[in-house]
Amino acid sequence: MLQQMELPGLAFAVWMLICFYAPVGGYPNGKVREACTSMVPCHGSSPQLSPEHTITVNGTEFKPGDSIEVHLSGPVFEGFFIQARDAEHLESPALGSFMLADRGASQLLTCAHTKNSAVSHTSKAKKKHIKVYWIAPGNAPKRVQFLATVVKKYKIFWVKIPGPIVSQPNALSPTPPLHATSGAVSTSHPVSYLSKPFNASSCGRTKFCIRNPSNCDPESASCFFLSFQQEGSSVFVEMSGPSEGYLAFALSHDQWMGDDDAYLCVGEDHRVRTITAYLKERSPPVLDSENALEDVSWRLADGLLQCSFRRSIRLPAHKGRFNLDASYYIFLADGEASEGGVIHKHRQQPLITNGIYNITGLPQDIGGSRSPRLIKAHGTLMFIAWITTVSIGVIVARFFKPVWSYSFLFGKEMWFQVHRMLMLTTVMLTSISFVLPFIYRGGWSQQAGFHPYLGCTVMALAIFQALMAGFRPSRHAPRRQLFNWFHWCTGTAARILAVVTMFLGMNLAALDLPDPWDTYTMIAFVTWHVGIDVLLEIHSYCLIRKGNSDLKSLGITGPSSAQVLGDFWFCIL
Repeated sequence: MLQQMELPGLAFAVWMLICFYAPVGGYPNGKVREACTSMVPCHGSSPQLSPEHTITVNGTEFKPGDSIEVHLSGPVFEGFFIQARDAEHLESPALGSFMLADRGASQLLTCAHTKNSAVSHTSKAKKKHIKVYWIAPGNAPKRVQFLATVVKKYKIFWVKIPGPIVSQPNALSPTPPLHATSGAVSTSHPVSYLSKPFNASSCGRTKFCIRNPSNCDPESASCFFLSFQQEGSSVFVEMSGPSEGYLAFALSHDQWMGDDDAYLCVGEDHRVRTITAYLKERSPPVLDSENALEDVSWRLADGLLQCSFRRSIRLPAHKGRFNLDASYYIFLADGEASEGGVIHKHRQQPLITNGIYNITGLPQDIGGSRSPRLIKAHGTLMFIAWITTVSIGVIVARFFKPVWSYSFLFGKEMWFQVHRMLMLTTVMLTSISFVLPFIYRGGWSQQAGFHPYLGCTVMALAIFQALMAGFRPSRHAPRRQLFNWFHWCTGTAARILAVVTMFLGMNLAALDLPDPWDTYTMIAFVTWHVGIDVLLEIHSYCLIRKGNSDLKSLGITGPSSAQVLGDFWFCIL
């Protein structure tokens, strides 16, 4: 109870700690989304007045979709935060999207629900210069100004350092741009640049579409979109999604990565390169030296990477290219690409269609799943076993023994039969769930961290507990006390490890759970069960105290208060 009363004070202290060590410089890793609006660090001191750092750009004009090179330079600094805003309304949200030139020193952030609309540091490492690229959005205002917050030291920082103002053509600029260089921004992409986002109005009618989330708008910053439209002997493909590096889709004969026909759109030097590749097992894609794609177009704006191309239905001269008039599973993935267009493994589980589809057949509008059914079943069965059946079984054995001591089921005490049934159910569910990931992966997973190791330990403890219960000595046997200790220790260890293993498993990409709500929900379940155990222990303790009082009134001596209290805390701990 004392600990519960201290929680509000503890929460207040944590909040104060966060406030004093919050945005920009206070976060060494640069995760400063809380400062998106004000751009002000919560460092407990006032910002400096005269900026020492400058922002420069390589052009004074832009059109939607253009890329502008932005530089932040000056004396050595630790943290920074860069945004672009409407020059006429500097309190408005950040707009446009950025691309990185150096992923080691800078990272992209989401502000005002616009992906990649801000840039910050990745560490407290000292730096003198930062270069990024800003991509003008389709709905950009006439004039845009760059702003930066720079942290030299924790107590020394500047807020909203004004940068150059860049304008769309024919926009009247009241003042010349500040610190602008003379170079012009190249806008000559008449063939390869998409003028507007894709739309889903023809999905299910003339286009075969895959969307994630289902029925999302391709213009949304959270929508992954892939469409196919047959045009004579060729298929026109559109692909878009919120990605900082690359988007890719693959045609596969099964739901496993390997021996697949893949197509990638890779962000490279603030442009997009569209290439074909062949996936061999779980190794990086083998890029083709010859590109069989035509009418390639791309667009980088508003946090979205978009590309389109045309491909012939049959390409007998290109080895590794599948015929598009057959049925396949379809994969859709995204990930990071480093400087030079080198792609890295996708950060989340690829979207995989639930069945095989012919993209040149009947137009459909479908979704998919980023979590395989076997992995979902694995998580569900483990949750039922170790949060539900085992918890109820422990409560029945601990607290219902006195209540059901004279009730029998099939010749045994009721509490014991219910307890044994629930525990055997736990072992059965755990055993079934245990083999599912091995069936899905085809072996041991090298990318799941400690989760599989702890899972094997839990499985071993569950089987050992069941075997040990089968050789339980009689109630008055000399070894019964030793059995009780081993039974309690093994069961408690298994329960604790099972909960830890589930917490580790929830962060695996294959489950695709909504972070951080999955963790909060799990914490709520564990807290609920612990709370029920504690309340029942208190209730049991009160009943024992009441029983002792009744015995004393009859002149009979029961257990001392110290003994009862000791038993109470032993049961809790």
